[in-house]
Amino acid sequence: MQRNWYVVDGTNQTVGRMCAKIASVLRGKNKAYYTPHVDCGDFVIVINASKIVFTGNKLEDKKYLTFSGYPGGQKAETAANLLKRRPDAVIERAVKGMLPKNRLGRQMYKKLFVYADAEHPHTAQKPAALKFDKIK
Repeated sequence: MQRNWYVVDGTNQTVGRMCAKIASVLRGKNKAYYTPHVDCGDFVIVINASKIVFTGNKLEDKKYLTFSGYPGGQKAETAANLLKRRPDAVIERAVKGMLPKNRLGRQMYKKLFVYADAEHPHTAQKPAALKFDKIK
C-alpha cells in the first residue's frame, strides 16, 4: 500500500471543514482503491494550528467537556481557552470524532500529526501540500 505524506496549513482555515477533509484523507477515501475495512489512508501533518478560525459565536459558546469518572469530576472549557492553551488539541479532537470508533479508527488516528506553529520534524518524509479543492 502506497502511503503519502501531506502537509496542511491551518492558517485562516475553518475548523470543521478542514478537519472533515483531513479525516477523509486519513481514511483513504480520496483513493480509487478505498476499502472500508482496510486502513489505506495517508499521513497528514497540520501546521499553524494556532491560527485556525471558528465561525459564528463558537469561540465563546462551544464547550469541550471532560469527565474523570468521579462525582463532580466534569470540567468544561471554552473553545477560545483550549485554542489558547493547546491549539493542537482542537484539531485532534475534531478529527478523532470523525473517524470510526474501533481499532481501525485508532490506527488511522495515529497517522495525524498536529503542530501549533510552522515547524515540524517530518521534512525527511518530503510531505506534499494538500489541496482541499481536489478533495470532495
